[in-house]
Amino acid sequence: MEQITDHIAMMSIEEREEVFVNLARTLEWNAREAYVEGDEQFAVLSKSMADAIRINADELARQDPEHSGRAMAEATAIISQFNATHPYRMVSAAIH
Repeated sequence: MEQITDHIAMMSIEEREEVFVNLARTLEWNAREAYVEGDEQFAVLSKSMADAIRINADELARQDPEHSGRAMAEATAIISQFNATHPYRMVSAAIH
């Protein structure tokens, strides 16, 4: 947690905001994949967190690095959990 806080403290506000937007995009993509695979609970959790981060990205970027670090740590934990349980990424969501 301290490492994340240190990295955030060194970033500019614009860089922090971009990091949060990228986290939101990744969470949304993971939510889509989870929904296609039938894991609706994880999809809803991931999508909800992505929406909250995207809506509040500007505020999170301007907050105290410790508070921003908590949000970033939770988001990266969810992303890591998804990547651990789904090591092979979905190539296409097309249904034939």
